Amino acid sequence: MRGLKTILFLTISNTFMTFAWYGHLKFKEYDWGKNLGLISVILISWGLAFFEYLFQVPANRAGFKADGGPFTLVQLKTIQEAITLTMFMVFTIVFFKTEKLGWNHLVGFALIVLAVFVIFKKW
Repeated sequence: MRGLKTILFLTISNTFMTFAWYGHLKFKEYDWGKNLGLISVILISWGLAFFEYLFQVPANRAGFKADGGPFTLVQLKTIQEAITLTMFMVFTIVFFKTEKLGWNHLVGFALIVLAVFVIFKKW
């Protein structure tokens, strides 16, 4: 159950982080965001990152083996990176329709998924 909670919380966390890192690139398309200065955009992104941390810290605590969770530190980081790229791909497709994901992006993502397999495999 802790493993599922970890993955769910990391997914929510990465959703907030993706919006904090890249969502501001769409602000200028809205009336309220056309004249925002850099400091305003940074503060909005920090606000979103706050919510990212509300999920990321508990996710890692619940998932970390030394705290009773099922994952090693390396496994946690690998899961987080795979979720980050998944969320980024979804975000790109949904919010940046002019960006195209090519075959090389998909192959790269598949290699990262393969990395998850390699990290988790008991050799």
